[in-house]
Amino acid sequence: IETEQSAIRLTPDEWTLDIYGQDTDRALNDSMRDPIEALQWKFAKRLLSIGCNVVLDWGLWSKEERTKYRGEAQDLGVDVKVVFLDLPIDELWERISQRPESQKGTLHIKREELEEWSKRFESPTEEKLA
Repeated sequence: IETEQSAIRLTPDEWTLDIYGQDTDRALNDSMRDPIEALQWKFAKRLLSIGCNVVLDWGLWSKEERTKYRGEAQDLGVDVKVVFLDLPIDELWERISQRPESQKGTLHIKREELEEWSKRFESPTEEKLA
């Protein structure tokens, strides 16, 4: 998406790994995620305000969260598009387990974590994808 849209992609895992390394404890990763995402969003708004495309490679798991960021981006006068891949959990796990843990920008994920997170995800409705 970043290549197709000539966009800057912001991924919290990459920043976490760059700052703290691969061996960071999951609980610490989770506590670091909010400030990293806040900083990335501040950076994203600046980029959007000068006409750059931005991809937030975040979970954006809840309708409330998506509405918040969509509204703030629209307040800057930019168009927003949500890209949602509706994949079964087995396919998600297959993709995750095939990527090397040492691959830049990825943190280790356990199957149990994926299953727990998937229970909290609120799928976007069709009208919110455009």
